[in-house]
Order: sequence, then C-alpha cells, then structure tokens
Amino acid sequence: MNKIKVLVADDHAIVRIGLKSVLDYETDIEVVGEAKNGIEAVQEAERTQPDVIIMDLVMPRKDGVSATREIHDRLPDTKILILTTFGTSDGIAHALEEGASGAMMKTADDEKIVSAIRRIARGETYISPDIRRQLEENPPVPKLSPRQTEVLTMIANGKSNKEIAAQLGIRIDSVEDIANALYAKLGVSNRAEAVDIAHRKHLLNESL
Repeated sequence: MNKIKVLVADDHAIVRIGLKSVLDYETDIEVVGEAKNGIEAVQEAERTQPDVIIMDLVMPRKDGVSATREIHDRLPDTKILILTTFGTSDGIAHALEEGASGAMMKTADDEKIVSAIRRIARGETYISPDIRRQLEENPPVPKLSPRQTEVLTMIANGKSNKEIAAQLGIRIDSVEDIANALYAKLGVSNRAEAVDIAHRKHLLNESL
C-alpha cells in the first residue's frame, strides 16, 4: 500500500513536532518533510513531491496563501490542507481560492486532522464545520487591486481626493472612479465605512 506523503509547514517547531508525532502512528501516512516558512514550504514541496501539505496561514517570509498559490501552480496534484489558529475568513477563503483543498483549526482533534488528510488525499474537499460557519457569518472581502489598496490606504490616512490625485499623478475624477469601485466591492457607501472595514479586515498597505 502506498503511503500518503505529507509535508508539514508551520513556523512553530512545537506544532511541527506535534503533528509529526501524531502522523507517525498512522501506518498509511508518512511525513516526508517540514518547513518553517512559506519559502521553505515551496522548496520542500518541490523536493519531496508530497501528496498532502499541512499549511499554516501565518508564516514569515511568505505567508500560507502565497505559498499555496505558488505550490498549486507548480504542483497541481499536491493537495493542501490549511491548518490554522488565525481565524479570519478572508485568509482562509483566499487560500481556498488559490487552490487549497481543505481548511480546519489547529484546535481540531488529532483524529479529525488525520481523517481530513486522508479525505483530501483521495481528492475530496474538507472544510471543518467551524470554519464553514465562520465563512458564512463573516464573508470575506473580495480581493482589491493594488491601485484600490493604495487609494484605500490614502483614504484611511485622511487624504482628500485632491491630495490622492496629486500624489498618484492622476485626475480627481479617476480617484473618484477608483473610490466608487472600491466602495462597491466592500459593500459600503462612504469613506468612514470603508476605513472601518479596512482596519477590521487588515486591508491597508502599511508601507504607504
């Protein structure tokens, strides 16, 4: 019987050790590699060619969403299970959009994690009930374009449309068009509501 080859990607050594110890008890699962950040996850995925990757969302150097996207593009047959304590619907939804086959919280029982690995290895999709409920109750915000993020950040910093236009070197009516499209995407009607969602959903570009 071919074993399910698993790669564990998490920036906390204790989590990697704990998952490996759990999976080592399973006769049909073999941990073939570990990664402590998103860049290593991509590198180890290419090196070990795993059937399933257990992927944390929040990691240094490259986050779980970006690593998921890159791995899915390079190794489309490799399945990715998001296992996270970072409970924002946006990050989880974006990871699923980028090719993840499942998602569950790190608080899940060992048996449920093992079951999820087997299910997605068979080609199924598995989203735990608590994450499914979270996605329903707190729908993720659609992805913003780089320009929309830029304008939203300037709005959050208190800049007027005239100031934004001058800084970006575009016309004021272009700023208004971007802002209106941004409001529609966020489901709001004014600056204050947009800024509130921006802070709650961590949509701002902190480098601006």
